[in-house]
Amino acid sequence: MSRNLLGIHNLNNNNLMNRNVNEQMSKKKGLITKEKFIHGESPTKIPNWRLIDSPDRPECVESEEGIEIYTTKNNIKYVRTPEERFQNLKDFPYEPHYVQVEDLRMHYIDEGSQSGEVILLLHGQPSWSYLYRKMIPILTKANFRVIAVDNIGTGRSDKPIDIGFHTYEHHVAILKKFIAALKLENITLFCQDWGGVFGIRVVGDQPESFARVVAAHTIFPVIFPKGMNPILIPNPVKLDWSLKDVDFKQFVGSYGGSQETRPKELPLELFFKFFQFWVIFSLTHPNFSAGEFIQSNTVYNLNIEELAAYDAPYPSLIYQAAPRTYPSMLAGLDQNNVEAWKTLGKFDKPFLFLAGEGDPSFGSLENQKIFTDHIPGTKGQAHQLYPNADHFIQEDIGVELANKLISFIKANPM
Repeated sequence: MSRNLLGIHNLNNNNLMNRNVNEQMSKKKGLITKEKFIHGESPTKIPNWRLIDSPDRPECVESEEGIEIYTTKNNIKYVRTPEERFQNLKDFPYEPHYVQVEDLRMHYIDEGSQSGEVILLLHGQPSWSYLYRKMIPILTKANFRVIAVDNIGTGRSDKPIDIGFHTYEHHVAILKKFIAALKLENITLFCQDWGGVFGIRVVGDQPESFARVVAAHTIFPVIFPKGMNPILIPNPVKLDWSLKDVDFKQFVGSYGGSQETRPKELPLELFFKFFQFWVIFSLTHPNFSAGEFIQSNTVYNLNIEELAAYDAPYPSLIYQAAPRTYPSMLAGLDQNNVEAWKTLGKFDKPFLFLAGEGDPSFGSLENQKIFTDHIPGTKGQAHQLYPNADHFIQEDIGVELANKLISFIKANPM
């Protein structure tokens, strides 16, 4: 079996998913049996597959009565987080900017010199542009135009409530429309987590829009041969009240140990075992906390104000469709990214890989080599793995990353 997180060869779904579940995982509160997290259907094997929520919800789920639901001209129902939730956030004084994409309001920060080179910052799950608060002031001081996006469904952006709205291809298309709406050119892309999964795909589809790329703690999944995606999804999705008190840090640590004891290389089989659990955990958890999850994947200790800021966009379940569904997007991937990956094999513009070693999958030398062995633009660049950083690398070493990005741009002028 290949351990390549991008090109998955000879991966047998039944053999992988029928292995014994990690004993540590099964002992955690609420994570009771293998069947609890390994069941469902493979979206890649079902034509026109669409994720849907079960109408049955635990009585303990907070009532949505009184929350205003809007409808686009294409009949997409969405909610908008009350503006007061974003007032006086710690270290986040930036004015909001909005652009209409598919009749939805998409938020972005636009700071620095309007005539400067464009740096586009993309976040993943379950964060939002607040993740970049430590980097933005350093980048703007260096006279760059800094744009930090809130993906649709996150941050200050509008939030479609139908979980079926949130597919990988749809979010890729929305990002392309955002770039076109702002008429961005010669972009230096800095992307992390799902921001990289979306962003690197766009680089592969339209490389002419980008001057440089920094893949900061991300992967780019290219799953083949056809039909071999091992991730299963329970559909319809039913909330599981037994997960409400599960400790996020224990959940994350259970697949590879604590931050101190996790291996530096996470075998592919264990990665997919964890990710299968994470897909269902995210979809079915009735009280998902973005702040708690981010804290479980950082070395830096978030204070109460910072935790509250990450939770600010999601006051109740109806606002959480996007962060709930991001992991399940991987289950819908088959050969979606193959052509983009081929294009990236010819991408000779500067491409830098950065990651935190605290995460044994994304932060491994093996993951770095997936990019550096394939993309010509990685040659001669100062790639780096940071021992003092975990998955949300911007929290752990944001200042260092900003200075690294500036050095990368200066070393690779247009």
